[in-house]
Amino acid sequence: MQITLMRAKIHRACVTQADLNYEGSISIDEALLEASGILENEMVDVLNINNGERFTTYAIKALKHSGEIKINGAAARKVQINDPVIIIAYGVMTIEEAKNLQPKVILVDSKNIAIK
Repeated sequence: MQITLMRAKIHRACVTQADLNYEGSISIDEALLEASGILENEMVDVLNINNGERFTTYAIKALKHSGEIKINGAAARKVQINDPVIIIAYGVMTIEEAKNLQPKVILVDSKNIAIK
């Protein structure tokens, strides 16, 4: 049997931009991608803390150390600039593998710089 668990999370990042006319995705500061272990083009869930919206998209790199968290495409209607969001990546694994999983959780400051 395989189960799905959270393997990486960027907690309380602040939305810096929302671009309805872009083809889709979430642009994430490359430094945050590296710190969290989330890969470019990886599927992620985005949870908007302000309004409860949840959506699935894929991550793309934004300029390293830019602090950018940009919601692109149709999902841009689900956020406002400055909304705090949680970005989660999951992994599928066996129960035995899951017992040893230590998810990478990155906390960020108000400028989307990793503090943990």
